[in-house]
Amino acid sequence: MYQNNRNRNNRGFKPKSDMSSKSGLYVEVRNDDVNKALRIFKKKVQEDGILQEYKERQQYTKPSEKRRKAKAAGRKRWLKLAEKKNLDQRSY
Repeated sequence: MYQNNRNRNNRGFKPKSDMSSKSGLYVEVRNDDVNKALRIFKKKVQEDGILQEYKERQQYTKPSEKRRKAKAAGRKRWLKLAEKKNLDQRSY
């Protein structure tokens, strides 16, 4: 019986899926408003970082280069936050 269950799972059977279980990004076009659907799709792509990942994969970057860029980005965020705190203190 165990052998029979294992073979059944390996047949490549996939249950039918409906719209709610689709993988990936998709947008429904409502009331023939393609422009709105396109705006929503672009926003989803931007939030997921798909284009950014695609651009990063175009060429190989060494791990040391990745660390250097990450450190520079962190420093930039920290300086921006420090500047904001400094401006808030001056306004009082």
